[in-house]
Amino acid sequence: MPLRWGIVSAGLISSDFTLVLCSLPRSDHQVVAVAARELSRAREFAQKHGIPRAYGSYQELAEDPNVEVAYIGTQNPQHKATVLMCLAAGKAVLCEKPMGVNAAEVREMVAEARSRGLFLMEGLWTRFFPATEALKSVLAQGTLGDLRAARAEMGFVIALPRLTDWAQAGGAVLDLGIYCVQFISMVFGGQRPEKISAVARVHETGVDDTVSVLLQYPGGVQGSFTCSISSKLSNAASVSGTKDRAEVSPTWAPVELVVNNDRKEFPCSLGSKEIYNFIHSPGMIYEAMHVRKCLRKGKGVEDTGRSKPGRGCLAARHPFHSGSYGNYISQDVLGHPSAYSM
Repeated sequence: MPLRWGIVSAGLISSDFTLVLCSLPRSDHQVVAVAARELSRAREFAQKHGIPRAYGSYQELAEDPNVEVAYIGTQNPQHKATVLMCLAAGKAVLCEKPMGVNAAEVREMVAEARSRGLFLMEGLWTRFFPATEALKSVLAQGTLGDLRAARAEMGFVIALPRLTDWAQAGGAVLDLGIYCVQFISMVFGGQRPEKISAVARVHETGVDDTVSVLLQYPGGVQGSFTCSISSKLSNAASVSGTKDRAEVSPTWAPVELVVNNDRKEFPCSLGSKEIYNFIHSPGMIYEAMHVRKCLRKGKGVEDTGRSKPGRGCLAARHPFHSGSYGNYISQDVLGHPSAYSM
C-alpha cells in the first residue's frame, strides 16, 4: 500500500523532497497534495511534479482525508504551528529540521503527538545514509576501541538573508550546528555531557555567526564542534578511540567513510536527470523510506530514528545577552531529552 504524502509549502527543499518521492515506486510512495500560502504557487508546484491536488492554505491540506503523512517544509519559525495543525487533523508528520526554534516548542509538539498516538519525526536525514549505518556498525563492533573524542565541523560562506535574521530563526547553530550535535550524540550513545563550554562570534544582527563548543562526557571523553555561516570548514565528522579513528563526510550528508585509511564510498544517485536545488538532496530517499517503514509498522513519535528511541536532535537559539553562550548550548541546544536518544 503506498504512503500518501501531502507537501506543506512549495519552497526549494519541498521541491527536492518531492522529486525524491516521485523517484520511488508508486506502489510505496505517492504525493497526493501540496499546499502553499498562495494557491497560484501551489498549482504551479503541483503541475511541475504531477500532484493531483493543490491548496491555497495549509489547513486545507491538513483536512484532506487522502493525505496520510504531511511533510513540513515551511520556514523554521512556522514549524510549530504547522506541525500542531497537522497533528490536530490526525496526520503523521515529517518536519524539516530544526523541528522547533527552542526546546519548549519541541516539547510541546512531541507531547501533542504522543497524546494523539501519532507519528512525528524531525527530518535529520543524516541518520539514514548508508555511510551513517556503516559507521554505527563500526562502533558496535568495537573496531575503534574505547572512544575518546569526537569532532564535527560544518561551515560555509552563505549569503542568505534568513541566516542573519533573528526573526527567521537564523544563525549557525540552528542551520548547521544541529548536524554536528546529532553526530556527537550518536557516536557517544546518547550520553549527556557533564560539562559544556562554548564561544561564539556574533553577527551584527545578533545571530550566531561562528560557534565552537566543547562537550565533556563521563570518563573524560570529549566531543567538540564548530559551525559557521561565514567561513568554509572541513565539513567532516570524526570519532577516535584507543585503537583507531573513523571519519565521515560531508557532515550533513555522508557519502564517504574512512576507517584506518580504508576509504569506502556510498554514492547516492537516483539515476535521474532531475536538477535538485541542494547538493546531496537525493539522499533524502533514505529518510522517506524510513518513514514508510515506521508507519507501516504502526510506530509513533518514539520511533523517529533507527536507534532507540531516536526522537531527534534539537538545536535552538537563545538571547545572547541573557547569559553565557555555554548556557545557551546547555539549555536549548542540548536541553531537550531527544538530543540524547540516538
